[in-house]
Amino acid sequence: MKIAIIGTGNVGGALATKWAKSGHEINLGVQDTANFKGKELLNNPNTKLFPLAEAVAKSDVVLIATPATAAVDVAKSLGDTTGKVIIDSMNIVMGRGPVGFKTTAEAILANTQTRDVVKCFNTTGFNNMQNPTYGNMAIDLFVAGDSEKGKKIAIQLAKDAGFGECYSIGGSDKFELMEQFAWFWINLAMFQGQGREIGFKLLKR
Repeated sequence: MKIAIIGTGNVGGALATKWAKSGHEINLGVQDTANFKGKELLNNPNTKLFPLAEAVAKSDVVLIATPATAAVDVAKSLGDTTGKVIIDSMNIVMGRGPVGFKTTAEAILANTQTRDVVKCFNTTGFNNMQNPTYGNMAIDLFVAGDSEKGKKIAIQLAKDAGFGECYSIGGSDKFELMEQFAWFWINLAMFQGQGREIGFKLLKR
């Protein structure tokens, strides 16, 4: 796949690296190509750098991994997103998010042309994206959104990043639940002292 990475910090960088090494074409989209975080990502295979809207234009899938407060401005700067899948990995934490929206994904839908917006890669830490393996198993991810096309792509990309499974938890009405689940992980890891090296696995019998 041709994937634009918007936000080249911890989460965007971890996924850009994993996807590049699994054979995907990575187009890093930044506001200032001379000065941006994550320059080391250009050492990855299949990775190029472009101004933000150009990276989107050259891609079929867009990952947004910027601070939640920037969701509206970033969405407006993507250019024409018609027909593209947008994966939102952001979370509103402690009230810090796009003004007027309950979730970042809702802000993206309101400010882009595409209807193929899903929420994924937001329910665990970037360290688990770098290495999702615990013992002899890989932890799981979850995805929500009305777009079946978007969910199918997110599930495949989760597996390409090394996660065990990626389960759909429903449509766009579950965006808020996804962010609450993220807060559950953050609470355990940061505020309850469990540390970042924790993850979730759906077990069946």
